[in-house]
Amino acid sequence: MLSAFAPLREKIHAIFKFKEGGKLSAQTKPQVGIVMGSDSDLEVMKAASDILQEFGVAFEMTVASAHRSPQRAANWATTARERGIKVIIAGAGHAAHLAGAMAAHTSLPIIGVPIDSSCLQGLDALLATVQMPPGIPVATMAIGKPGARNAGILAVQILALADDDLAARFEAFKQDMAVKVEQKAKKLEESL
Repeated sequence: MLSAFAPLREKIHAIFKFKEGGKLSAQTKPQVGIVMGSDSDLEVMKAASDILQEFGVAFEMTVASAHRSPQRAANWATTARERGIKVIIAGAGHAAHLAGAMAAHTSLPIIGVPIDSSCLQGLDALLATVQMPPGIPVATMAIGKPGARNAGILAVQILALADDDLAARFEAFKQDMAVKVEQKAKKLEESL
């Protein structure tokens, strides 16, 4: 079974250029779980993991399909809390029921990322992710890489509620964005 995931593991290692020991951040126990419906979603979901790495938040990443491997998806969500996961980011395209499936199997916060992998350019995934029934919430981000990046940012914000150091780093991140906008505005205004 594990050998079936060897190609995905190789892609992940190549994209993240794993350091010795395979650690993605300074923390040893992952706090965020990233799950995607297919390994073809990895390039989009990397935007979430990039943000987590930027903030030094440990994460785990896997593939589980709500339709093709429903038992795997359910098991992964059900055991997330005992693995130390505090937030789940779920990305999927097409019918995109993965985030909802995660929410059905855990009480952890779920952040959904609709992926633009169909002929409908992600609109199908957006609607499937955002239209959850009452009592099964999924915080739904924008379609594609911008949504995946925001999913990582939202996960950091959630974790920062209980981590003063992370909260301070997040405030610095927000201030840095504001400074960059001021610099761009000044440059534009001076060029006119």
